[in-house]
Amino acid sequence: MMDFSQSVLDVQLHEDATFSNFYAGKNTQLISHLKQFLEKKEDHFFYLAGTVGSGKSHLLQACCHEITKENRTATYIPLENFRLFNVKLLENLEEIDFIAVDDIQCISENKEWQIALMNLYNFSKEIKSKLFMCGDALPQTLNLTLADLRSRLSWGQVYQLYPLEDEEKILVLQAKASARGFELSQEIGNFLLRHCSRQMPALFSILEKLDYASLAAQRRLTIPFVKEVLKKIPATKK
Repeated sequence: MMDFSQSVLDVQLHEDATFSNFYAGKNTQLISHLKQFLEKKEDHFFYLAGTVGSGKSHLLQACCHEITKENRTATYIPLENFRLFNVKLLENLEEIDFIAVDDIQCISENKEWQIALMNLYNFSKEIKSKLFMCGDALPQTLNLTLADLRSRLSWGQVYQLYPLEDEEKILVLQAKASARGFELSQEIGNFLLRHCSRQMPALFSILEKLDYASLAAQRRLTIPFVKEVLKKIPATKK
């Protein structure tokens, strides 16, 4: 029997990728429509466009978590790593209730995968599975060589994910810090945005490293201490 929480690809979902952990900002209406999509049996397809680090992967995985809570099957397919997968895996999803496909732009030059995704779209609609795809642009502007696939992606619900403003990013970081048991001041939040990558995944990684460094050194977070830690992780700099 299939483990309902198990992806076909055995891709581990992030435990904290949930709706409750997502700061909606200007995306409140989008989140509402996405939850309705999960609830309505007749809804088949949902497409979400957003820039890198805007939260697309978080929402894809949040949906997978919601589906598995109901003892239904879900799989998460990160196309960023499509070269590691056999394209035929898309032909063996008839027992999956919810299929989440991330970073569709990564196969823009691979016609075999594009054809397979178009077939997946048609097949999932036929067997009444839900299909949720994400990309870095709206369907009509995706750089896909297969025009029919671009057309299919426009047939369902299509939404644009708004990125967070700087103040919202700091609020999210402060909430993450609080959940980890420490305080992140506004001053340090502003410092991180000025001197580090502004993408949320990178900022979360930095926050985790600051937490570990603070605990190890038994020091609270100050600008001098943060500078000292950041020197050891140059990949996080702008």
